Amino acid sequence: MEVASRVAPLLAVVVLAGAWGRTLNGVVAAVVGLLLVAAVLAAVHHAEVVAHRVGEPFGSLVLAVAVTVIEVALIVALMASGGAKAETLARDTVFSAVMITTAGIVGLSLLSATLRKPIVRFNSEGAGGALATIGALAVLTLVLPSFTTSSPGPTFTDGQLAFAAVASITLYLLFVFVQTVRHRDYFVAPGSDDEDHAAPPTNRTAFISLGMLLVSLVAVVGLAKTLSPTIESAVLSAGLPLSFVGVIIALVVLLPEGIAAVRAARIGRVQTSLNLAFGSAMASIGLTIPTIAVAQIWLPTGLQLGLGPVQIVLLALTLFVTALTVVPGRATLQQAGVHLALFAAFIAVSVAP
Repeated sequence: MEVASRVAPLLAVVVLAGAWGRTLNGVVAAVVGLLLVAAVLAAVHHAEVVAHRVGEPFGSLVLAVAVTVIEVALIVALMASGGAKAETLARDTVFSAVMITTAGIVGLSLLSATLRKPIVRFNSEGAGGALATIGALAVLTLVLPSFTTSSPGPTFTDGQLAFAAVASITLYLLFVFVQTVRHRDYFVAPGSDDEDHAAPPTNRTAFISLGMLLVSLVAVVGLAKTLSPTIESAVLSAGLPLSFVGVIIALVVLLPEGIAAVRAARIGRVQTSLNLAFGSAMASIGLTIPTIAVAQIWLPTGLQLGLGPVQIVLLALTLFVTALTVVPGRATLQQAGVHLALFAAFIAVSVAP
């Protein structure tokens, strides 16, 4: 894994240099797609190494930020192509990320943990605070635009968008302060089970991973830009709504994060799983929306953030169910099943709105 995680980003950069500005045929597009996934996996692997070096809860924070940087890069790369089809891409991707993390990753993590132990426990103070922040961010940025009247459609005025961006980054930074300084103990599992790690990597290894992480991010941004027309054509050819592009972006970006969360839950580190899932959802909104708001200055397309009625109902139900899951500080197989049912419903309405 270590060798592959170093070779993949370098190979991706080489292929990017050869494919940049060219129209891709089927075989070349497939190769570029595989290298894009490999670069994402490599980026998260190196982020994990850095995270392991700095320890919890800083580790989960590093992973969440790295994943969000990749997500923002993919969104901006696809939106830069312009056109009405790009106006809802940020909304679709951020909404997908929230649903995948709070329903899919949480559900799979709880399933993995409860198959090992009937009742799993975690710190409700940390998980509850994270979920409250996610709920506030989601409503302010994804639900409110559907009800404002100052601009037509599910959009914000420039002033409203600026407020949403400032509120998002402020809430996110406040949470980071609480997680890493003021109430760090809220994000460590009861009994300190989450601290049973292998020996952390050396400073040299961590710095190498930091450098490879930067190379991986460059490769992801470039390959995404090169592959964007092919992704959109493939979605339309399959008869899927164009909004499914956002689901694909979120799935690709969050796949390694999901694997890490489920792996942690399987060995009893449920708190780390929740930190990863909720941290990714929060960073996806709190960092993506402000970045996209700033990028609007030069992007050739508008920005529609407001969700439709079906998505709003699904989001509200997911937040409600997740709150009932985290408040007691313990969960069983029942909670895992409910979360996975909501994730299945999200996929179903994404395929056939």
